Amino acid sequence: MQKVRGFIRRQWLKAQLKKAFHSAGLYVKYRSGDREIPVYPKIHSAIETSDKIEYVFTLINGMDPKEVMKKEYVFRQVFGRNTDVKGDLKKFVLTVYRKTFPKELKYNYNTILPVIDGLNLPIVAGMDRHGQWHVYDAINEPGLLISGEPGAGKSSQVRSIITTLIQYKKPHELEIYLGDLKMSEFHLFYDIEHVKSVCIYPEDLRKMLTYLTREMKRRGELLNKYRVTHVNKLPESEKVPYILICIDEFVMIMDDKDMKAMLIQLVALGRALGMVCILSLQRPSHDILDTKIRSCLTVRMGFRVSDFSNAKIIGTTGAEKIAKETPGRFLLKRSDIIELQAPFLDEKHAEKILRAYKSSKWKNRFTGDSRMSSEPLTDDILGGL
Repeated sequence: MQKVRGFIRRQWLKAQLKKAFHSAGLYVKYRSGDREIPVYPKIHSAIETSDKIEYVFTLINGMDPKEVMKKEYVFRQVFGRNTDVKGDLKKFVLTVYRKTFPKELKYNYNTILPVIDGLNLPIVAGMDRHGQWHVYDAINEPGLLISGEPGAGKSSQVRSIITTLIQYKKPHELEIYLGDLKMSEFHLFYDIEHVKSVCIYPEDLRKMLTYLTREMKRRGELLNKYRVTHVNKLPESEKVPYILICIDEFVMIMDDKDMKAMLIQLVALGRALGMVCILSLQRPSHDILDTKIRSCLTVRMGFRVSDFSNAKIIGTTGAEKIAKETPGRFLLKRSDIIELQAPFLDEKHAEKILRAYKSSKWKNRFTGDSRMSSEPLTDDILGGL
């Protein structure tokens, strides 16, 4: 009896998919006498589990595979918003999820801590539709590119990542260097012990990148001296802190060949040296994200973008389909692409958390603005610049 019920259920599920095919116009017409008979894509399986229904189907020869993706909205109309279609030339997988994302995922470090415990430099990406956190170790994957329109959740994500690392690592274990070329993202991190500089002008950012390039060379010489492959393997007497370099709207320095070369070098060689780069921008384009820098930024976070072209450039196709009503939703690309909800951390909450990490002796290392720094730009800081 149970087998019969299972068979009937599968047939019903397949009938629902055929209805979707018909509504989307995904069929080929064959004439039999005076009648036109629709022939739908072949449904190979309809597997139902506690958390999803997964259909596998193939198109009839002569059907345009692009039409499947164009009509994705029809599948969502029939099966609901929590529907995903993936495929290529002929074979497609349609997944209908039973669970959905939380409307808002509030940032809570105590909730995150058990998930990141034991990682060297954890990046908390977000939570999937099944309530599972997705995190990774930036020491193993040191290049992160984040893109998203205003209001999509990019700024909150960057804020969340930096705030988490400040709580997770001690100041002698992690140094943070920030480039805030929009002059609006990183003001919360002034006076924080871990933060060595917040640069808001390109000329100051040049000094910062020059210093970090020299530091990269110094660390490389240490690895060579002790014949080790990573700074984690250096003897205790030579231990160096991890370095996080985060630059918002880095597009503003891409026309400067020297700064661009330094940035690419830092992103490309930072893994063994314990130097991690996070670069963010609103609107990606081919002339900004050339193949050199894209190949080094192996992890991508694509929040909502304006069109398919922008999503494709960052490597997170589908980000253009993220609804405005779901801020914080994004696509994470590592070995594959997964949809996640980022934890939301507003400025007020971040400010409250960061108070405990402020220092009265804080100095902004690379800026010449006396309102933000009392430290002179000496040769020992700039490396003789």
